[in-house]
Amino acid sequence: MVGKYKAITLCGSTKFKEDFLAVQKKLTLEGNIVISVGLFGHSGDNEVWTEGTKEMLDDMHKRKIDMADEIFVINKNGYIGSSTKSEIEYAQKTGKKVNYLEPIKSAMK
Repeated sequence: MVGKYKAITLCGSTKFKEDFLAVQKKLTLEGNIVISVGLFGHSGDNEVWTEGTKEMLDDMHKRKIDMADEIFVINKNGYIGSSTKSEIEYAQKTGKKVNYLEPIKSAMK
């Protein structure tokens, strides 16, 4: 918590840019501090694919999880890619609550 506000880091595939923006808006209006991705590599931010950048962003996102009270996974149509799966596992390992946009199969919990 930062003051009276819960901090939530968004996780998920950056191909779901519009969903990220919608969830960010919803959670913010509910009184949360929302930490999101800096670039949407799968939605046109091609800088992500320059040498070393994706690795830096992946590591940076884990630090964003460290800063949060919980994470919110944008798993549109049930999709959870390898990077997001790694972030969920990291969040769980560090004791963060994990919430999902859509219900998930119990094997992922």
